[in-house]
Amino acid sequence: MKFIIVAALVAVAAAADYAPKYEAPKYEAPKYEAKYEAPKYEAPKYEAPKYEAKYEEVTYAPQPYSFGYDVQDKESYNDFEHNEKSDYNVVTGSYRVALPDGRTQIVTYKADAYGYTADVKYEGEAKYPEYVEKQYKAASYPAPAYSAPAYKAPEYSAPAYPAPAYPKY
Repeated sequence: MKFIIVAALVAVAAAADYAPKYEAPKYEAPKYEAKYEAPKYEAPKYEAPKYEAKYEEVTYAPQPYSFGYDVQDKESYNDFEHNEKSDYNVVTGSYRVALPDGRTQIVTYKADAYGYTADVKYEGEAKYPEYVEKQYKAASYPAPAYSAPAYKAPEYSAPAYPAPAYPKY
């Protein structure tokens, strides 16, 4: 058996030397000729429109106005008010806001040709809750009281097998 295996290996090695060898085919690179030319378009035969830039700034005469609103919503703790009025040249107004610290901020303002002037006032006194550092104490829960399970002892009765009946010979 060893002889057959060795002989087969020798035959395969000998055949490898005599097997025809093929070379990869050689291809020439394709030759491209750049013969494409972009089409030539003629210039348009119309004249571009000429626009005359006539911009006139539109100015409107100052108009007097007056508005105001007031919001008091207890559920969302919103409490504010805003009023404003203007004659032709001067804008005056005020707004009021309830602050979270319990105070009310009132701003009265005036805007005219000389600039914006605001007067800020506070009504009431700021109230902050007193900070008390508390020692963390883990919650104590009583141990659950379980009663011991009361199982009835199983009642097994011995099986009653009839005595075998053998035939008499």
